[in-house]
Amino acid sequence: MHINLTPEALLVQLGYTKSEQTLKQINDIISNTDGLERFSQHIPSFSHALAVEKGFIAMSNSEDHLKIKCEEDSSADNLSAFTSLVKHWAEKYKLELKKVENKNTYYILGQH
Repeated sequence: MHINLTPEALLVQLGYTKSEQTLKQINDIISNTDGLERFSQHIPSFSHALAVEKGFIAMSNSEDHLKIKCEEDSSADNLSAFTSLVKHWAEKYKLELKKVENKNTYYILGQH
């Protein structure tokens, strides 16, 4: 079964309130992320898994991409588990990620 998340549903899953600005931002992200429609239905479960390691998925304010981020005050154990989880998810769904230098943040560029 394939579930396709609408832009509005994706906003809700990520914890955003629907507004003209957030709807424009998520639509820009969708059109700028190769293959997002093929893995978007897995974003909610990935987001829940990340939360256990103090991580989350959010819309970037600086790039038209979703970002995966770990809270700054995370312990070494959390960071290690967070990084493993991100790498596993990226491999499983064949995602191209861009790591932000010196931060525990990744941009989801799309599928390769």
